[in-house]
Amino acid sequence: MADTLVLGIDPGSHRLGYGLVIRKGNKYIHVAHGMIKAPSTALLPERLRVIAEGLEAVLAAHKPGVVALEQAFVSRDPHAALVIGHARGVAMLLAARAGLTVVEYPPAVVKRSVTGNGRAEKSQVGAMIQRMLGLAEPAQEDAADALAVAITHANATGLAALLKRA
Repeated sequence: MADTLVLGIDPGSHRLGYGLVIRKGNKYIHVAHGMIKAPSTALLPERLRVIAEGLEAVLAAHKPGVVALEQAFVSRDPHAALVIGHARGVAMLLAARAGLTVVEYPPAVVKRSVTGNGRAEKSQVGAMIQRMLGLAEPAQEDAADALAVAITHANATGLAALLKRA
């Protein structure tokens, strides 16, 4: 799995963050990151269309080897989790159409993977991502979260490869 381009996704129905990372040994190579923004005034089907078109463009431009998706966190707003679930479905469908494996990670696992603390604040995750990838500027919150998801998967596959060789 070494040198596989991982597309991390932080799903949302208004903003979908994405980040692409390659792991080489114990280093991470930043390939790209960004956000796909849907008009906040648009109805859900239109927002999902915008997100789908943007994500299709990312998949076509970068041709990742795997998609890592952050699992939905259900807190006090089950409706928000349901709406995010629609965006997750769009991402899964597009990955499946591209023949890609989709892996999922809970938010606490992602935070622990990059900061050592499963309850880390978003600002801590963003600061660690900036340091780990050597970014000149901090990534926007959703993109930083997506990069963290990509790194989490790169860590998981790196560990699996080490254990396989042992």
